[in-house]
Parts: sequence; structure tokens; C-alpha cells
Amino acid sequence: MTEIGAFEAKTHFSRLLDRARRGEAFTITHRGVAVAKLVPIRDERGAAGAREALGRLRDRASDHLGAPISMDEIFEWKSTGRR
Repeated sequence: MTEIGAFEAKTHFSRLLDRARRGEAFTITHRGVAVAKLVPIRDERGAAGAREALGRLRDRASDHLGAPISMDEIFEWKSTGRR
């Protein structure tokens, strides 16, 4: 992992983001002491993981409410209050 000083990180932040997007990771230091990491986000779950999470949510809601819950109801709950 590449070390980079805080001042340089601030000065070249957009370049660092581009490099992180391509998979590179950085340790950011302040006065020689490591204080933060800039690492790429890896979407390991994708759509299959989202479907799995919605299934777990449906199962838990059914257990709690005592009746099967439809995906439409879950999406409706998700959007409640977002108008």
C-alpha cells in the first residue's frame, strides 16, 4: 500500500480517487503517522446479494408480522417518506 502525506493527498485528491477506482490503495499520513486509508470499494455481492438481502428482509418481516410480505410491500415501505 502506497503511503502519501496529507498535504499531497489534499492537493491531488481527484487523481488519488481515479487511482483508487482502478484498484490502488493508499495510506494517508500526517506528520509521518498513518491516520487513514483510501481503498477502492469492491462490490462483491452485486445483484445476487441484493436479492438475498431482500429475501432475508421478507422472512424477518413475515416472522415479525405473522403474515407473508410481498416484495411490493417492501419497496413501498422503502419509499415511504421520500416524497
